Order: sequence, then C-alpha cells, then structure tokens
Amino acid sequence: MDAEPPPPARARLSIGVGAGIVIVLAVLVVAVLVSALAPRGSSEVLVTSQGAAQSNSPPEGVGQTLDGGGSSDGLVIYVHVLGAVARPGLYELREGARIVDAIAAAGGYTDVADTAQLNLARVVSDGEQLYAPAMGETVPLPSSGGAAAPGDTASAAVNLNTADSAALETLPRIGPETAKKIIDYRDEHGPFTSIDQLLEVPGIGQKTLDGLRDAAVV
Repeated sequence: MDAEPPPPARARLSIGVGAGIVIVLAVLVVAVLVSALAPRGSSEVLVTSQGAAQSNSPPEGVGQTLDGGGSSDGLVIYVHVLGAVARPGLYELREGARIVDAIAAAGGYTDVADTAQLNLARVVSDGEQLYAPAMGETVPLPSSGGAAAPGDTASAAVNLNTADSAALETLPRIGPETAKKIIDYRDEHGPFTSIDQLLEVPGIGQKTLDGLRDAAVV
C-alpha cells in the first residue's frame, strides 16, 4: 500500500500557529494567577484627633494625634485642651510637642479665640491643662504644677464674666460646685462689676475672696 503524502505546507503552518497561540494563552493565564496570589503590601494608618472608626475608639471629648510635632522615639504625653477650640478634650501628643500641635489636635481655634495670647512655640508638658482664651479673656495659670513659661505670664488672670467652668476651677479654692454657682449667678444677675461681688455667690466667703483678688478680673 502506498504511504500517504505529507500534508501540504499551508496545513503545517496553520497547526504551528495554533500551537503557538495556545502556548501564549497558557503563559498569560499563569502570569495572572501569580499576580493575583502575590501578597499585597500593607499600608500604615495614622490615628488622628478625630479618632478611628472602630469599636474601641475613645469616648467623646478624648482624642489622639500621633503625627504632630515632637520627638519620633514613640514617647507620648497627655494634654487637656480647653477654651476657644473646636473640640476641647484630652489629647495624646508626642513628647516635645508644642502648643501649636495641641491646638491643632483639638481642631484649631474657634472664631472667638484670642490667638495672640498663647505662645504657640512653647513646648507642652505631660499632664498640662492648656486653656485657649476667647476675646476679652486672659490666660489662666498653668494647671500642670510648673511655673508659667515665658510668653504666658503677662496675662494669668481669669475673667469672671467670660470664663467657663473649667477656667473657673483653676482659681484658688474654687471647685466644680462653686464654679457652677458663679456661672449661675452671672447668668441670673448679669456680668460682675467687681471682684467683691463674688461675696454674693453662695459658698464664697471673705477668705476665698482674698485669695482670688490676684487671680481673677472682671
């Protein structure tokens, strides 16, 4: 029996092209699978003063900011920011942070803030209570136990007519209850016209008044 003649050249070419296409498709499929299974790079998320959207987020009035100024060695301090800021509360800052960082963590100044009174370049200390005064107010004495830093000593008295409860509590012998009574008296009778008028507030006697003369203004 005679052997079959070899396939024509065109048929052999078609078979070769088809095999090449199959090989290319197989390589592409393998490449896609390898890319899909490769580990993804992790991204770092910084916690800001708004707080993270998770179940263990801090309570209202407590914030964090770890990306502000200060040292980069991981040491942190806590500063209580009050007064004319957007979000008063307790904030976590890096050691070496300055007042400008604390104000920024609390959302910045409000429209009524007196931005000229605080020395924004001053380094804050752990446990400090920082008060941002409004127009017409003066900066209360620091509550961290240390001496006032240069730039903060010129205005250290509390204005009885504009101070909130937290500011009033920085005054000598004035606790939360007495501070509330001062505010209630102010709301009922109008602004104080003299320091001596504090004697009309229940719970404030002459001894307490004498201790307030150098620490409060009207």
